[in-house]
Amino acid sequence: MKLTERPRRLRKSPQIRAMARETFVQTQKLIYPIFVEEGENIKAEIEAMPNQYRYSTDKLDEILEMLVKLDIGGVLLFGIPKHKDECGSSAWDENGAVQQAVRYIKKNYPDLVVITDVCMCEYTSHGHCGILEHNDVHNDKTLEVLAKTALSHARAGADMVAPSDMMDGRIGFIREKLDEEGFENTLIMAYSAKYASAFYGPFREAAGSAPSFGDRASYQMDPANGDEAMREIRLDSEEGADILMVKPALAYLDILYRAKQATDRPVAAYSVSGEYSMIKAAAKNGFIDEKRIIKESTQCIFRAGADMLITYYAPEIARFVKAGEL
Repeated sequence: MKLTERPRRLRKSPQIRAMARETFVQTQKLIYPIFVEEGENIKAEIEAMPNQYRYSTDKLDEILEMLVKLDIGGVLLFGIPKHKDECGSSAWDENGAVQQAVRYIKKNYPDLVVITDVCMCEYTSHGHCGILEHNDVHNDKTLEVLAKTALSHARAGADMVAPSDMMDGRIGFIREKLDEEGFENTLIMAYSAKYASAFYGPFREAAGSAPSFGDRASYQMDPANGDEAMREIRLDSEEGADILMVKPALAYLDILYRAKQATDRPVAAYSVSGEYSMIKAAAKNGFIDEKRIIKESTQCIFRAGADMLITYYAPEIARFVKAGEL
C-alpha cells in the first residue's frame, strides 16, 4: 500500500510528539478562585469541593505562598459576608471580606494579579444577583450597586474587576464609573457568556449563594443558545471589557471557540465548581485517572481558544507544567 501521508509518523516518540504539539499551557495563564470569609482564624473545607476552603484574610498566606511559588498568574476573589440584606450592602463595604483580602494581597504579594468577582448573590438575603422588584431582578437599579461594589474593589487595589451578574449594560456603566473616579487603568473581565448552568451547584454551597426562590434563568443565558452568546460578547466588547469570559468551560467548548474567533480581546474560560467536583468524585471512586483527566481537560480548553483559565485545579496544573508533563 502506498500512502502519501502517514500522520502517525508525528506520534512515533515522546520527543517528536512534544515537538509537534500545538497547544501549550503556561502557569501565568492560570487563575485560582479563592473564597474569602469575614472573620479571623477561618480555614473551612467546602464539603462539596474536596480540598477547597473558605479562608479569612489572616489565613490566606498558606495558599498565596503556594501560588506564588508555582508562578500562577492571579487569583479571583469571592466574598462571604457575615451580614446579608435585601440590597447586598456588604458587597461595597470598604472593610468587607474581599476589600480586606485585596489590600492584604497587594501589600504582601504584589506580583499576583488580583481579580474580584462583582456580583450580589453572595451578599443578598434572597440569593439573587441584584435588586429585587416584584420578585424579579431590576436591571438598571442593580447597575448602581454593581458599580458601587466595583469601585470599592478598585479603591482597595484590585487589578481587575469581574462582573458576573449578567445585567444588560453593566460593563459600560461600571467602566464609566471607574473612569470618573480615576480608575481608568483598572481592567474589567466580563462574564460575557455565563450560562444558567447546573454545573454551579457546589459553588452555591461554597459561597452560600443559592437563590431562596426561583432561579437565574431570566438573566443568565439559556444553555441551548450559541448565537446569543456572540451577541453578549460583542456588546461587552463594545462597552469596554478588556477580557471576555465563557462560563462554564468543558460543556461549552464550542462557545469558547466561537468567542475566540469573534473578538480580538483575550478570552478567559472558567472551569467551574461542578466540573471540579465531578472529577474529584469520579476519581475517588476509581472510575477515572484524575491526573490524566486534569491534563486532558486543560489542554482541551486551551485548544478551543482560551487565553487564560480560571480553575480550582490551578496548583495541580502548574505542577504538571513545571514537571514538563503538560
